[in-house]
Amino acid sequence: MKFKIDENLPVEIADILKSVNYDAVTVIDQGLTSARDNTIINVCLKEERVLVTLDLDFADVCTYPPEQYAGIMVIRVNIQEK
Repeated sequence: MKFKIDENLPVEIADILKSVNYDAVTVIDQGLTSARDNTIINVCLKEERVLVTLDLDFADVCTYPPEQYAGIMVIRVNIQEK
C-alpha cells in the first residue's frame, strides 16, 4: 500500500509507515507544499496513493468519490491538555 502524507501532518508519520515497510512520501518531499487540493489528489490518483490528511475538504464524497481513488484518510484528532 502506498501513502501520501499531507503537509498538515507531521512528516514523522511517513517515517513510521516506512519503518513497517509501507511506501510513504510527503507532500513536502514532492515539492507540493501549498498546492491546491485538486493538484494533490490528482498526483495521488496518478501514483495510486492513499492520501492521509487533516483537510476536511477531502471528506466531501461528492467532490472526491471514494471509488475513484486509492483512498482518502481524513484524520480527526482530539488534543488533550494536561
